[in-house]
Amino acid sequence: PPAERVELHPYNTKTNKYEMHKYIIDPVIASAENVANYNDFAFIAHARTAKTYRLDAAPARASLVGGGQPETDVWAYNGTVPGPALRLRQGERVRIEVRNALAQETTVHWHGLRVPNAMDGVPHVTQPPIAPGGTFVYEFDLLDAGTFWYHPHAMSVEQIERGLAGAFVVEEENPPAVDRDLVWVLDDWRLTREAQIAGDFVNFMDASHAGRIGNTITLNGRIPEAFAVKAHERLRLRLVNVANARIFALEFRGLAPLVIALDGHPAPPHASEGGRIVLGPGMRADVILDIGEIAGGRAPVVDSYYAQRTYNLVDLVVEGSARPAPLKETIRLSDNPLPALDLKNAVRHAIEFGGGMMDPKLMRARRPDGGMDPEAMRGVRERMAAGRIWTVNGRAVMVLGHGHEPLFALRPGATCILDLANETAWAHPIHLHGVVFRALERNGRAPARIEWRDTELLHPGERATLAFVAAEPGDWMLHCHVLEHQETGMMGIVRVG
Repeated sequence: PPAERVELHPYNTKTNKYEMHKYIIDPVIASAENVANYNDFAFIAHARTAKTYRLDAAPARASLVGGGQPETDVWAYNGTVPGPALRLRQGERVRIEVRNALAQETTVHWHGLRVPNAMDGVPHVTQPPIAPGGTFVYEFDLLDAGTFWYHPHAMSVEQIERGLAGAFVVEEENPPAVDRDLVWVLDDWRLTREAQIAGDFVNFMDASHAGRIGNTITLNGRIPEAFAVKAHERLRLRLVNVANARIFALEFRGLAPLVIALDGHPAPPHASEGGRIVLGPGMRADVILDIGEIAGGRAPVVDSYYAQRTYNLVDLVVEGSARPAPLKETIRLSDNPLPALDLKNAVRHAIEFGGGMMDPKLMRARRPDGGMDPEAMRGVRERMAAGRIWTVNGRAVMVLGHGHEPLFALRPGATCILDLANETAWAHPIHLHGVVFRALERNGRAPARIEWRDTELLHPGERATLAFVAAEPGDWMLHCHVLEHQETGMMGIVRVG
């Protein structure tokens, strides 16, 4: 209809590639005589049908604990914790209407998905926040297949903890053959004895240490007991860590899981290092799990990241058989259409993360008598008293409003090499919006394989060198996904354009 508008993507007839810029114009302009070469660009108009969804963010109740315990007051998408798993196909277009029935402003960020800047869900940076009672419509193309997730980026330290998170699965055009394709959303909660969410959000102890570590762990919104499997069954497990701060390290004891994707992007099939699949907040892994012969018919899945708090997450219990023998074919996913790195002409930037309790820099600056420099200590106390606990390149930025001067700016299409250094005593999963990066080095060594990610887990003292293409113009967030760290200073903006 004439009232509708269409999107124009400039197509470079010299390079045979679509360019990153998009133009919205009225269809009358896209008449036959106007769709022609112009300065070596052919403007291709296309109005595609989008699959439509609706997400309502609202208070709800959920049986997190079970066993006759009270239901927990939560905030949820469409009344469920986690929110509904959105499943679409690579190449499709999606339109998602978000309605806010909370008493707070909110947004939705599509974690890991390459979307236009205006769809990224960062309040005051890419969009106005959705006011209570308000609505916002997100619409974008699904460029990449993989396992992603969605969550608020406004008041996220509370809203995610209260239950606002869900998986977003983009299936390959030709998905690999498995018996079951399953999503495991991993979360933890800090509950009172009455099974209610403790309201001590962003307290100083959590914010200055490891973040808000909960006392109750759920798998897909419930404390798990047993998970039924069949002998010789092949599972694809999509593991998603949506916790505020907890890092998971899963061991599938008695089994040999193969990792086939990290943060949604295909990786050469491999066994995880040390037999543990380590996921910081925001991180994902796709795993092929072939159920072989299990002694006693039961295989525990153990989380052993915190050495003194190892626990049994769930038992896989064999019930029946899928086939007489296990499958032999190895699954390898096709690569996503990521922009090619131009390392030869890359620009280079460095980011150092600092602050927090037991700050190594302060410890190294002790006087000969073992005391601390009083001037340095005074500055740290004043910064922390103001809630600015963590720093990025020596500067702490408060999360309120999100908007601030960028750390650096990049030309659209440029390749950036980014050196990250964790100069703190705590782990930080660093998430970059709008791009997918490849790790060139970790602690001075090249990775064992090519991996594309959107979140890099840096343990204390660790360093990583990442490379990415700044493809989409706009202001893009870079932050620690321990949400209490983000809220108290560990965040920044990278400007493209």
